[in-house]
Amino acid sequence: MNEQNRFNLAIRLCDEANSKDPVTEIVGGESQPKELLYARRMTEWLDRMHPDAPEPLRLAVRFQHIERWKIPREEYPMDRQGYLKWRNALKAYHADRAEEILKEAGYDDTTIERIRKLVLKKGLKTDPDVQLLEDVVCLVFLQFYLEDFARKHNEPKLIRILQKTWKKMSPDGREMAMQATMPPSSKRLVEKALSQ
Repeated sequence: MNEQNRFNLAIRLCDEANSKDPVTEIVGGESQPKELLYARRMTEWLDRMHPDAPEPLRLAVRFQHIERWKIPREEYPMDRQGYLKWRNALKAYHADRAEEILKEAGYDDTTIERIRKLVLKKGLKTDPDVQLLEDVVCLVFLQFYLEDFARKHNEPKLIRILQKTWKKMSPDGREMAMQATMPPSSKRLVEKALSQ
């Protein structure tokens, strides 16, 4: 199998897995599986930021939330420690599922290990590809998910989260965030977080 066919197969298998998400979002009047939509939004942002990104990064971006619904937040204590345990369990699960699908698509162990490292975000601030993945995660959150997230939390907590999000981003990511199309309420929150 040539490289392009292998890549296309991996993307198709990832999308097939994510298309089974029981949670949906309405976009343009059409219901779409939430994690399939998220994965496509991740790819779109990566293409905007770095259209010639290396193949392992393109795959890691697509696999970042694969089958996220299979480990519900409610299965962990609803405190900070429980949240961190849940996030770590998700990262491990996403990396393992990515590895399974990538093996099926015919990827070698070295490439798979690189993609695992990216999905697990090992090397943030030192590995440019991990940093770019983190920028994409933050941009997708700010553009598509902040508004709904803000309805569930008080403003001081939101300000803290946005300040932490900003610290995780590179200068290029921050510049893209300032140019991103966001709902006005989200834009105001970001501006308020950055002014404090």
